[in-house]
Amino acid sequence: MFTGIIEHQGRVAALRPEPWGMRLEIDTCGWGHAPSDGDSIAVNGCCLTVVGTPAAGAPLRFDVIPQTLSLTTTGALRVGDEVNLEHAATASTLLGGHLVQGHVDAIGEVLSVSTAAGEWRTRIAAPTAVMEHLTERGSISVDGVSLTLAAVGDGWFEVTLIPATLAKTTLRVRAAGSRLNLEADCLAKMVAERVKQAMAAAAKRP
Repeated sequence: MFTGIIEHQGRVAALRPEPWGMRLEIDTCGWGHAPSDGDSIAVNGCCLTVVGTPAAGAPLRFDVIPQTLSLTTTGALRVGDEVNLEHAATASTLLGGHLVQGHVDAIGEVLSVSTAAGEWRTRIAAPTAVMEHLTERGSISVDGVSLTLAAVGDGWFEVTLIPATLAKTTLRVRAAGSRLNLEADCLAKMVAERVKQAMAAAAKRP
């Protein structure tokens, strides 16, 4: 579980095909967090498991399976790409964002970026599987960043980015055509599923 508050930006150091998928190595670029073997790290919002305990300053290593490569933007990463990093939350972690599982629902695409009147506003296209759980002023994770929905339309939503978010995350370089990992609010998804089940059960009653 994560909070969507990005702690650091890393950089892809290596990508190597393996029988199980791909070995991904991330240069942490001075991040102070020191994970151990088996710890969870959100990389652009995708929960990955650390392989081995890296030496100080050494890249973090992850084994990424084909399903993850196909369902997230992880499969499109290239050496040198910047990535958002967040370590798993603990019982003492401040919930500054919202509950993020690191289970990407879908890949979205930036439709437009507007900086009119000093406001950085990004419009993102999303599939129905994500859109059905969105509401204005609700929450969404975009490349691992916890954001508030500024507007919701037909097949798209908008978020406004404050200077701190632009400075601390990769969203500042996401232009029209960029692809992003999207995760809808897990609480909204659970409520929607429970309502769907209740309605289905009611329809079966005589």
